[in-house]
Amino acid sequence: MDIEELRTFVEVADAGGVSPAALRLGVSKSIVSRRLARLETELGVQLLARTTRGAALTEAGVTFREYAARVCTEMDVAREAILPAGALRGRLRVAAPLSFGPTHFAPVLAEMARRHPQLHIHTCYSDRFVDLIAEGYDCAIRVGYLQDSNLIARRIGPIKGKLVASPGYISAHGSPDKPEELIAHPALMQSTEAWQFLDGDNVISVRPQGRFKADNGVALVAAAVAGLGIAYLPDCLTHDSVTAGALVPIMTRYPPPPAGAYMVRPAGQHPAQKIRVLTELLIEYFGTSPHFAGTASS
Repeated sequence: MDIEELRTFVEVADAGGVSPAALRLGVSKSIVSRRLARLETELGVQLLARTTRGAALTEAGVTFREYAARVCTEMDVAREAILPAGALRGRLRVAAPLSFGPTHFAPVLAEMARRHPQLHIHTCYSDRFVDLIAEGYDCAIRVGYLQDSNLIARRIGPIKGKLVASPGYISAHGSPDKPEELIAHPALMQSTEAWQFLDGDNVISVRPQGRFKADNGVALVAAAVAGLGIAYLPDCLTHDSVTAGALVPIMTRYPPPPAGAYMVRPAGQHPAQKIRVLTELLIEYFGTSPHFAGTASS
């Protein structure tokens, strides 16, 4: 039984179809279909029922998928064990935020690829919430406040933020002194999120309102600089604009609670060496990078 056939079957099962599995694996749909056909022929059972929407596991497929995934994981662990010390190979699929992933995390991923010539790194930069298991990612870099989930998370560094507005906005509309006064100001938001602030040891939660929304932090910085309202953003996005005087910190007596950057991976899987190496590299980067120098201090 070929390990690539097993891996292909697991990908199709998790992705829900041949086309998304082929995209994950970086091969053609015809290759995926041939591997599945050979596996089903060898086992003598149908593992997947093809539908107009993709592929669904049969009863036998549900049972076999757990064993196949376990074999693939153990094979990856075995391959890592016999590699020369420090060497990495195979594929690493990473989800990272678009807002500052390409500028802040991409250099780390590039350095990892330089150090490990046999490692294939595929990164998706998006500010949407990526389902690691359903979309076949090995791990993700996430920033802010982690939601409760069944993922394994490790903190790689602190992220601090603040409220900002342009001098023009403040001149025309003033600035809030207390969290409850935010309701009177247009907020620049990602969605309908609540903003939290510290008043000593107490956390104050406010749900601001605003007409300008974007799912990308860089776009919200641009809107704040244009004077459209007040933004609640991490320092690493606003640092240059604040230094240049295009944005001004406001309501500084009520700072946001400390957030963080995290490496997350699906639970129940062996923490692959490539994920551990990337995590340590990111932790090292957070401690030395000038991009986060202003956010790393307590």
